[in-house]
Amino acid sequence: MFPAIGRRVFVNELIIKMKNLFTIVVIVLGCIFMFSCSQKPSAKIVLVIHGGAGTIEKQLMTPEKEKAYTEALTQALQAGYDEINQGKPALDAVQAAVNVMENSPLFNAGKGAVFTHDGKNELDASVMDGKTLKAGAVAGVTNIKNPLNAARAVMEKSEHVMMVGRGAELFAAANGCDTVPASYFFTQERWDQLQRTIQEEEKGRAAFNNIDPRKNNISGTTDKDKKFGTVGAAALDKNGNLAAGTSTGGMTNKKYGRVGDSPIIGAGTYCNNATAGISCTGWGEYYIREVAAHKMSTLIELKKLSVAEAAKQVIQEIGKMGGDGGIIGLDKTGAAAMEFNTSGMYRGTVDENGKISVYIYK
Repeated sequence: MFPAIGRRVFVNELIIKMKNLFTIVVIVLGCIFMFSCSQKPSAKIVLVIHGGAGTIEKQLMTPEKEKAYTEALTQALQAGYDEINQGKPALDAVQAAVNVMENSPLFNAGKGAVFTHDGKNELDASVMDGKTLKAGAVAGVTNIKNPLNAARAVMEKSEHVMMVGRGAELFAAANGCDTVPASYFFTQERWDQLQRTIQEEEKGRAAFNNIDPRKNNISGTTDKDKKFGTVGAAALDKNGNLAAGTSTGGMTNKKYGRVGDSPIIGAGTYCNNATAGISCTGWGEYYIREVAAHKMSTLIELKKLSVAEAAKQVIQEIGKMGGDGGIIGLDKTGAAAMEFNTSGMYRGTVDENGKISVYIYK
C-alpha cells in the first residue's frame, strides 16, 4: 500500500501521461484525416469533347460569339452525360455529343461545314468502340445530316469499316440516317470564307509562281484561315468501356476529292479500352502522316505514358513536322487530355457527377 501522498503523486503523473497520450492520438488522427482528405481522388471524367483548334484568340472574339460557343459546348456535354447517366453505352454518349455539334452552324461539321472549291459541302466522320475495336467511317458524303450516325451504321450494320461518296450516302439512307438537301448546310459565314480564300488564292497565283499548300490549290487553306472546326468526343460509360468519334467538313476550298484524317481510323480517331479513346482536329495531312490517334494509343500501351503525356508528345511531333491542331483523349480511369499547339481549341469535359467545364483559349 502506497502512502496517501505517494498515491496522489502517482495518480497525478498517470493523469498527465494519459493526457499527453490523448493529445498525441488526436494529433495523429487529425493528420491521418487531413492526409486522406488531401488524397481524395477527383471525380472521373466521363466525357471529353472538342469543337476544333486554330486561331482562336479572346481579343478577336465578341462576347456574343464566345457565349454561343460556350452554350453549344455545354449542350453537347450535357447530351452525352445524359446518356452515360442513364447507363447507356459510351458509343451513345459520343453520338449524342457529336450530333449536337453537327447540328450547330458554329462548328465545321454537319450544319456548319465549310465549302469545297466547287461550292459544295463534303463531310467525313468516323467512330470506334474501345471494347470490341470495331470501327466505322464515311467520307465525301453530301446529303447526310449527321455523318457520325452514318459512320456508326457502317460499323454496326455492315462488314466494312469505310464507305465513301454516293455509296456511303445510299447505305446510310437505307439504314435510317437522315438525309437533307444541299441547302441545309449553307451558312453565310462559311460561304464568305470560301470567297475570301479563293480571292487570296488568285492573288497569290498572280504574285508567285511557286506552290504553297497553305495559299494555293493543294489543300485550299490560307495563312489567315487556321481555324479547324472539326468536332469530336471520347466517352467512358458505367461498364468501363470507351468510345470515340470525329466529324468534319474538311478544309475550306479543298479540291480533287481531298479527304483528311477525320474518317481514317488510327489517324483522326482511335479507341481501345486498354489505352484510351482519342479524337483529333487540325491539319489532317500531318495527322495522317503521324497516324496520330494510334500513335497516342501506342505511347500509352508500350511506353506506359499517361494519356496527357502521350497527347503532348503527339502534338509536339506534329508541330515539328509543320502541322498544327489538337487532340483529346480519355482513359478507363477517367483521366482526360486536351492538348493543342494553336492559340485555342473549343473543348470541355463532364465528370461522373455531372460537373461541366468548358474552355476556349490557351
